[in-house]
Amino acid sequence: ISRKHIIKSTFSFDVKSIVDYNNPTLNIFGRDTFCCLVTYFSRKRSFELLRLIDLDFSVSFCLLDLPPVNEYDMYIRNFGKINTKQAYVQWNEDNLDRGIQTDEIETQEKWTQHPGETALVSGGPKSSYDVTAITPKIDSQRLANFLRSACQVIEVLLEEDQVATQPRRNLRSRPSSLSISDRCFQLNTNLPFLNGRRISCLHISQAQRQALLSVHGLPETSNDLSLDSKYIICVWNVWQPSSPQKLLLCESQVTCCCFSPCKATLVFAGTVDGSVLVWDLRENSRMHQCVKVNETDWTFRSPTFSTDGVFTSINHACTVLTIEPVSTSVFKEQNCGFSYLSLLHFESSRNPISLVNIYVSFIFSISPKDYTFLGVPQTLNIKFLPSNPNHFVVGTDAGLVSHGTRHELKVPPKWFKPQQGGPRATQINAIDFSPFGKPIFLVGCSDGSIRLHQMASELPLMQWNNSTAGQAVIALQWALTRPAVFFVLDATSVIYIWDLLENDLSPVAKQPIWSDKIITMAVLGEPEKPSGVLGIALAKESGIIDIKYVKKIWALPQPEEVEKLNLLLQQAL
Repeated sequence: ISRKHIIKSTFSFDVKSIVDYNNPTLNIFGRDTFCCLVTYFSRKRSFELLRLIDLDFSVSFCLLDLPPVNEYDMYIRNFGKINTKQAYVQWNEDNLDRGIQTDEIETQEKWTQHPGETALVSGGPKSSYDVTAITPKIDSQRLANFLRSACQVIEVLLEEDQVATQPRRNLRSRPSSLSISDRCFQLNTNLPFLNGRRISCLHISQAQRQALLSVHGLPETSNDLSLDSKYIICVWNVWQPSSPQKLLLCESQVTCCCFSPCKATLVFAGTVDGSVLVWDLRENSRMHQCVKVNETDWTFRSPTFSTDGVFTSINHACTVLTIEPVSTSVFKEQNCGFSYLSLLHFESSRNPISLVNIYVSFIFSISPKDYTFLGVPQTLNIKFLPSNPNHFVVGTDAGLVSHGTRHELKVPPKWFKPQQGGPRATQINAIDFSPFGKPIFLVGCSDGSIRLHQMASELPLMQWNNSTAGQAVIALQWALTRPAVFFVLDATSVIYIWDLLENDLSPVAKQPIWSDKIITMAVLGEPEKPSGVLGIALAKESGIIDIKYVKKIWALPQPEEVEKLNLLLQQAL
């Protein structure tokens, strides 16, 4: 028998016979061969059994079921069944939507006011339910803003109606007799307490273009009023020319004034004795003096804050020459201040209910060591760069403009000089920066010269020496609607209009006003509106304030005017 057949036949043997080593038939194979066979069949058997065995994990048993117990059930479980019986009583059983233990308490709300503003000083609803049913939810701040705006509109409409029914009043807009203006109107300065008072200063608010300040001096003749010995500042709304909105009193001569930069709610003024005054226009009128003039009650507001007499040892002794608002909203919103040309120290309000305080943030002095042969230069005015209020320029009586900063030590150039170079006995009467964000400014001098400077150059881009025939420049200001137009007023009461795109050598219009000499002027307008409304406020020697609207040719913005002006300035360099 062959080995192959023997192995084949052994596959049909039972496992027990195979593992019997005493069987003589298997001796011919050897012990190792039988071990392999046993292992093979064992593994095969285990695989078959594993396929048949499957554990069932779907059966689960709950070992502990503990429902949540609240405090009431716990108390009843522990103590409720120990010789006790639970009972309850409920009143007002007809009110089934809520469980209560007694009837509701009736309440009434009442109010009272002292001192009363009207005839009704007390009152209130019958019950609290009436309050919730009648009183709606109101946003008081939005309502106050709406009522304030609505009142202004209604006042303007009533005033226009009054002017229409009273033609004798010379306040209505009418055609202008000037060649540079197409219409004009007057503010009503024909009031008993303003008669005979000369206007020394005008100021337009940067935030509210319709708000105007006018400073009135002492009357030339007595008006038999208790106000004759005091100076008056009028707060006007040019849309309501019939009367000033607020009247501010000052015992010292006012040399300059301005509004607060963010909102026209504060008025600052500098005086000849060196003090600074502040009026808060938000104060209640009952806190101030009321004077009856010709059967009409007028409220004259005293200063909310004054530096006069505060810290006498270090108090101001020099006249405040100019005062300027400084707005830093370009960099940080709600961050405003003001600056004036005089010595500043920390001040504390003497009024215990005042919300206004003044403190010093910066002191700047001009060193005269380079110009000792002309003596100490006198500072006359100050202006801040609108795009970066850190930089400012100061006009002097030496024909030079000083350059300084509030937060840096030195910046070039230190001085802005005329084309002839060097100091001379010429006063810088007016300075004005471009309101269109360009770092350029105009300078008007007492010798009649006008200079156009840029912040990066010591010498001017342009200089006009004979445009006013040698007459001193009194006021000078850029137009608010066109970047290439500016206005000039000289000492002989002549107004000049310059348009650099039309003619960069001489003014394009000239308007003399000799019937009533012009003391000062201020430019007003609304640059954010495309209508191009541009006007000039003129303060005359007789005490009249005229508002002249400039013709559209100089008021309406021109296409690509900014690009043309940039090209002109580059050519001047």
